[in-house]
Amino acid sequence: MSNVIDMKNQGDDSSVWPRLRLEAAGAAASEPTLASMLHAVILNHDNIADALSYILANKIGDSNLNQMQVREVCSQAFAAKPKILEQAAADAIAFETRDAACHGYLQPFLFFKGFQALQGYRVAHFLWEEGRQTLAYHFQSRISELFGVDIHPAARIGHGIMIDHATSIVIGATAHVGNDVSMLHSVTLGGTGAHEEDRHPKTGEGVLIGAGAKVLGNIKIGDYARIAAGSVVLKPVPSRCTVAGVPAKPVGDCCPEPAKSMNQVLDTD
Repeated sequence: MSNVIDMKNQGDDSSVWPRLRLEAAGAAASEPTLASMLHAVILNHDNIADALSYILANKIGDSNLNQMQVREVCSQAFAAKPKILEQAAADAIAFETRDAACHGYLQPFLFFKGFQALQGYRVAHFLWEEGRQTLAYHFQSRISELFGVDIHPAARIGHGIMIDHATSIVIGATAHVGNDVSMLHSVTLGGTGAHEEDRHPKTGEGVLIGAGAKVLGNIKIGDYARIAAGSVVLKPVPSRCTVAGVPAKPVGDCCPEPAKSMNQVLDTD
C-alpha cells in the first residue's frame, strides 16, 4: 500500500475490508431477507476492489453500458490506480466517524448515496485523466441521475470526504476539494461566468460546508474553515474562520476541526 494517505489517521482498505465483511455477515444472519444481497455484494468477494466494482456496476449499469462493462471499467481503474481504494477506505471511515446516523462501514457502502456517488466520481476522474472523456461524462451523467450528485469528472477531490445526505450536490470542473472535508446536502461549488478558465472554488483541508451553501468563483477556502448553512460565499475565506450570510461574512473563529466534529452551531456572543 502506498504512503499517499496518512494511514495512521485515515486507515486503509486492509483495515476496512475485514470489518465490512464482519458487519455484512452479521447483517445476513440477523436479516435473512437481505442475506442473498449481502453475499452477492460483499461476502462472495475476496477484496474491497471486487466488492466496490460490483456495487457500482449494479448502480451505474444500464441498457447503454451494461453491468459487466461498468464492472470491467471499475476494475481497470482500481488496478491501475490503487490510490482510489485507499481514498474509498478513508471516505468510509469519514462517514462512520462523522455521521451520527452511521453505525459502521456497511451502511455507507450499501445505502448512502453520498459515499456511492463519490466512489463513482473517483472512477470517472480516473477515466478523465486517462483521456477517456466521453466515458467519464457517461459516468457523471449516470451518477447525477441516480444520486442527485453532479460532480464534474475533472474536479479534484481528496480523501476522507463525507457528503451527508448528498441530494443536490454540484461540484464544478475546476474545483478542488481538500482532504477531510465534510459537506451537507444542496452544496454548490460553482463557477462564475461562461469562460473556460479556472473558475471554481478551492477548499483546504478539514473544511465544513453547511447545507445549502453556495461557494462561487475561483476563491480559496482556507484550512479548517466553516461555512454556515445557506450562505453564499463570493470572497476567499481565511483558515479557521467561520462565515455566514448572504453574501457570507466572517462571524468568528472556528472550532478546531469542524469537518470532523460537524459542529454547526455559531457562537453569537
